[in-house]
Amino acid sequence: MSKIFLLDSNVFITPYRLYYPFDFAPGYWQQLEASLQLDNVKVPDVVFKEVSRMEDELSVWIKNLSSFKPLPTKASSVLANYRKVLSYVQNCGLYKDEALRNWAQKDIADPWLIAVAMELKAIIITEEVSVGSGLSTKNPSKNAKLPDVANYFGVKCERLFYFMREMNFKL
Repeated sequence: MSKIFLLDSNVFITPYRLYYPFDFAPGYWQQLEASLQLDNVKVPDVVFKEVSRMEDELSVWIKNLSSFKPLPTKASSVLANYRKVLSYVQNCGLYKDEALRNWAQKDIADPWLIAVAMELKAIIITEEVSVGSGLSTKNPSKNAKLPDVANYFGVKCERLFYFMREMNFKL
């Protein structure tokens, strides 16, 4: 069985803003577009909405992709996983109420990514990094980080270059 990759918003935003602008690295965007046509590469609808509402060249690019369909997140099994994720952030003792308020906003993709990844047994591709051993119930964090919460649920997170290697990107 092939790996399923679930792409976070920052997999689009970070390369666009920092190191692969369209005019400098069109090959990156062509390969990413080709990857988005594959059955094992998914972009949840909440990620698509986040990227497409930015009103820049990136938002135009993603809205104009041919044959691209964002993955709906409203399946009952995904909603049940979403509730589990938010319950964990609320009750684990590692996070302040502020973290839950942030993650519970309807347009925040992180809990949805974990919920979908749980359902699909997918690897989340993100540029967000774990706090690591810095999490403590003695000093709860006001920011939940995607890799830390995903790890609790057994969901693997990898960085963009991992995905590019797995997909055989050539720059």
